[in-house]
Amino acid sequence: MSLAAQLAQGVAALGLDLPEALQARMLSYLALLQKWNRVHNLTAVREPRKMVSYHLLDSLAVLPHLEARTLVDVGSGAGFPGIPLALARPDWRVVLLDSNHKKAAFLRQATGELGLANVEVVCARANDWRPPHGFDVVISRAFAELPEFVALAAHLLAPGGVFAAMKGLYPFEEIEQLPDTCKLLRVVALQVPGLNAQRHLALLEAA
Repeated sequence: MSLAAQLAQGVAALGLDLPEALQARMLSYLALLQKWNRVHNLTAVREPRKMVSYHLLDSLAVLPHLEARTLVDVGSGAGFPGIPLALARPDWRVVLLDSNHKKAAFLRQATGELGLANVEVVCARANDWRPPHGFDVVISRAFAELPEFVALAAHLLAPGGVFAAMKGLYPFEEIEQLPDTCKLLRVVALQVPGLNAQRHLALLEAA
C-alpha cells in the first residue's frame, strides 16, 4: 500500500473529510522531515509508514475533540500535532512553540515550504514566552506530565480555553497530582489507525 493510500484510509477511519490535495501536502511535510532527520535527528521514528501512523494520524485523531480559533502547540518538536492540525484547519491561527533552535529552524522551513500562512513559529521556553493574547487551545504531545504542563503553560490559556494533553496510557497518577487551579473535563480514548498502542487525550480547564 502506498503512503497516500495509507493516509487516506486512516483519515477515513478517523471520520475526517480532508481533500486529497491536503493529504498530499501532509506527505510532503513527512518527506521534508525525513530529509532533515538524516542530519538533525528530529524524530526517532524513521520508517515512512510508521511516520504516517505515529505522527500524522496520531495528530489528526485529536481533531474531532477540539474547538478553536487559536491554538498553541507547546514543545512542538518536529511539528506534531501543530502542523497537521494547521493544515487540516486553515481557519485556525496556530503557534508552534519550541525552545530548541534546530527544531524551530525546521519548523520555519516546513511552514514556509507548505505555505502555511496561518502558522507562526516561536523559539522560546513556554514559561518565558508572553504573547499578547491567550489561546483557545494549549496542546502538548509528550511534552511534560500534566501538573508540569499546566504550571508552565497556564499563562498561555485564554479565558474559557482548554488544555489538551496527548498521552499514551490513561494518566491516573498525573490527574491525581493536578493543582486546585486546574479542573479535568474528560479523558478521551483515541483509536489511531495503524498504531498498536493506547492513546488518550486529557482535556482540562482553569478552575
